[in-house]
Amino acid sequence: MVFLRRRTLLRYLFLSAMLALLLFISSFWLPQGGVGECGSAWQPCLSFYHLSPEPPLLPAERAGPSEAPPLIKECPGQSFQAWRLLQYLKSSLADADDILLEPYLQSWDQLLNFMESLGTMVSLFSQKVKEKVVLIRELSLKYSTEAHGKRGPSDSSGLKKGVSVAKTLQDDLKSSAHFLCSPLQAYRSVRSMVGAELKAGLVDFTWRTDSGCRTLLRLHRSLLWLKLMLEGLTEGPDAEGRYKTPGELGREAYKVALAPHHPWMLRQAAEFVFLALPDRQYFLQLVCVMNQEEAVPVLHTIIHALMLVHTQTQRILAEHNMLELP
Repeated sequence: MVFLRRRTLLRYLFLSAMLALLLFISSFWLPQGGVGECGSAWQPCLSFYHLSPEPPLLPAERAGPSEAPPLIKECPGQSFQAWRLLQYLKSSLADADDILLEPYLQSWDQLLNFMESLGTMVSLFSQKVKEKVVLIRELSLKYSTEAHGKRGPSDSSGLKKGVSVAKTLQDDLKSSAHFLCSPLQAYRSVRSMVGAELKAGLVDFTWRTDSGCRTLLRLHRSLLWLKLMLEGLTEGPDAEGRYKTPGELGREAYKVALAPHHPWMLRQAAEFVFLALPDRQYFLQLVCVMNQEEAVPVLHTIIHALMLVHTQTQRILAEHNMLELP
């Protein structure tokens, strides 16, 4: 009897230790280190899955599914709205061969609402995602403010004596052209951000820097995790009529999208999150449908938009060898 009690006590102590560990390292949910930082007791070396650039999108793929998209309804009483997510994803693709950053970040605002709706355990990780979104917006604001400061206010009344109007207009045009190429426009899109940060030397391919490119890469990987998880929710039952649980789907997606970039301890701690995910019916309610049959066309529409954004972002990062930034 004493042996059984001691064994039960040890199990509870082990579970408590793992939960404490999860809280301690939740700040590392998004990949923080590269290969060069591994090898310590806190971050064992990992083998990485290298994602090759996805193939170019065909015109038909960019246009969307061939069938008419389903009506995605407003869901009263909840922060996550699937129709808003779809709207922002499409807006981010407004420029050909690029991703507009602000609608991309607005898409993440909705995805964060989605993640935070899944319970406290997931919100521990969603907080780190939110920090990444905030960081890119702060970088954009910082460089926009600096650009305004460098240009200074215009004053047409201060023309120097002897300077012709034509010469003044010419100088104004040159100043405007410089202004449009200034950091004010650096964070308009993914391509402009990549170009500006490379030119400014903000991106380091060996050491970690708080650049927008590195931050975007972490969001990009998490977007793949959510996309794969939603794809799993569209799958039918197995031969025995059983659907995979969201926890199983989240675990499978995590192994592909995020686990290759996470330290060993975080991969173990993530298991607690998947165990705590709500059931499939809860996920269906988040997209305002009643059953699996109604959910499939809605989810396919969202997944298609996620795929377009992810593919385009993947291509831009791959062009500049940024898929494994530390």
